[in-house]
Amino acid sequence: MNYSAIRHILGSVLCCEGIFLLVPAAVGAAYREQAAFYYLGMAVVCFLAGVCMRMFRRGSRVFYSKEGFVAVTLSWILISIMGAMPMCLTGEYQSYIDALFDTISGFTTTGASVRSTVEDLTRATAFWRCFTHWSGGMGVLVFLMAILPSQGGSNMHLMRAESPGPSVGKLVPKVRETALLLYKIYLAITVMQIVALCFAGLSIYESAALTFSTVGTGGFGLVDTSIATYSYAVQVIIIVFMLVCAINFNTYYMLMHRKWKDALLHNSEVKCFLAIVFLSALVIAVNIRDRFSGFFEAFHTAMFQVATLVSSTGFATDDFNLWPELSKTILVLLMFMGACAGSTGGGFKVSRLLIVVKSLKNELLSMTHPRSVNKVYMDGRRVPDLIVKTALCYMTAYVLIVLISVLLISVDDFDMTTNFTAVLATLDNIGPGLNEVGPTGNFGGYSAFSKLVLMADMLIGRLEIFPVLVIFAPGMWKIPARRRLGRKKMERLDQEEE
Repeated sequence: MNYSAIRHILGSVLCCEGIFLLVPAAVGAAYREQAAFYYLGMAVVCFLAGVCMRMFRRGSRVFYSKEGFVAVTLSWILISIMGAMPMCLTGEYQSYIDALFDTISGFTTTGASVRSTVEDLTRATAFWRCFTHWSGGMGVLVFLMAILPSQGGSNMHLMRAESPGPSVGKLVPKVRETALLLYKIYLAITVMQIVALCFAGLSIYESAALTFSTVGTGGFGLVDTSIATYSYAVQVIIIVFMLVCAINFNTYYMLMHRKWKDALLHNSEVKCFLAIVFLSALVIAVNIRDRFSGFFEAFHTAMFQVATLVSSTGFATDDFNLWPELSKTILVLLMFMGACAGSTGGGFKVSRLLIVVKSLKNELLSMTHPRSVNKVYMDGRRVPDLIVKTALCYMTAYVLIVLISVLLISVDDFDMTTNFTAVLATLDNIGPGLNEVGPTGNFGGYSAFSKLVLMADMLIGRLEIFPVLVIFAPGMWKIPARRRLGRKKMERLDQEEE
């Protein structure tokens, strides 16, 4: 284990968070709020601590997959711990656990909250909550890779550990250029939505805050009614950008290079995703049409809720907790499915679900034709057996985590629907669930223990399970006996193991 490299990465992450904290400090200063001093102070603390951690670096600069998993997991825990401090110091949260819950929910783009109201927050804190969505949407370490000098193939281990999806590849030969390209697309989408919302009549403050929550597919809002009180134009803009950010960003790279067939016609994940979205919205609109004045209004409301849950954003324009059982069941299934791989959305991911379904089909064919050799194909290309195996293992781990989490939080004596959807909403980074944790409820009723369980679920879900679980693997932290060997020889042995 290369502890020096991990410490250096954590220091870089702290420096990055220190820069991010200047944003709410500036907002607070603009509105002459005392909270600005707390955010500015924490920005200085984070930056100085990060610089100190980066100064003392010894040993090899090279790290491998296990260091990547550890660095990514510890980075997300560290930025959450530090990011919650100013929210607690301002006195706007009753306890540090509550502040930490909302901070983790923000960085993991979950959008679940322990607060019953957000309208009494200072503008600095309200903006910071939304900005954490944008910071964590594409990934903090991906951002670092985009702005810091490349360390060769080592950076790929960080990208694989932090980026969502069954497999992660490079758009261009160099990892740093891939990260930079992803953030350029991310920034372009952000600017377009801010401009669109400004044209729709919102202030620059509202436009930026809602855009950060939308593009990061988080769901923190500025008012207690979420998006319900905004105009139809604002809601339509948010629907469009929620779906845009739920699609694999590789698609936009292909569109930029005019690879229309690869981006649209030969992209089974995107086609399947959009088909499910529009079909679900249509079925729900028919099911809830009696609650609205016309089918158009019902379809608009249904499309918003489908888009917000399938993209794991978590906004709301209506209390879907009161909808018929069919509609609620469809929404829960969409929460499980989630967005496309390589997007800012959460959930199980459409591509992973397609791989599992195709694997099941092949298994049935093998039972009827034992001598046949069946492989999984997507878009005319064979899916490597390792990715198929990983997808199946992911589903197994996912189910086990859901069952264990539901069992653990059941000590608070909430009903099964509340507990199950609370775990599903946090593990899939959705935000709202049903019943007590529905769109008009919150997670404040849970005990500190249950909140810690749900916080762990948010981190596990955002990092796609394995990077978090692998740090508990036997021998992960064990220092090998060959550590006494020369540095160059140890690096050569590490490369042979890889």
